[in-house]
Amino acid sequence: MKVVGLRTLDKFKKKHGDCRRQIDAWVKDVTNSDWQSFNDIKKVYPSASVLNGNTVIFNIKGNNYRLVTVVVIVAGRVFIEWIGTHEEYNGKTF
Repeated sequence: MKVVGLRTLDKFKKKHGDCRRQIDAWVKDVTNSDWQSFNDIKKVYPSASVLNGNTVIFNIKGNNYRLVTVVVIVAGRVFIEWIGTHEEYNGKTF
């Protein structure tokens, strides 16, 4: 899969250095993946939430942070939409 929007993650890591390792590991995992369905995502990330419209929310660093993405399986792309703390996530609509 190709991750689109890495600048968003890079900016976030500068502000929240405690999750740098976890974000880097997530990017590496996704880049090395060849997901064919949303079930493939759930096999690797059972806590991920798959919402309508191809939106997938990943928990980062033990659910301290939320990463909102749009996954387009047929295109092999994962688009970064938003990343923030669990607290910032509450109340957002995706």
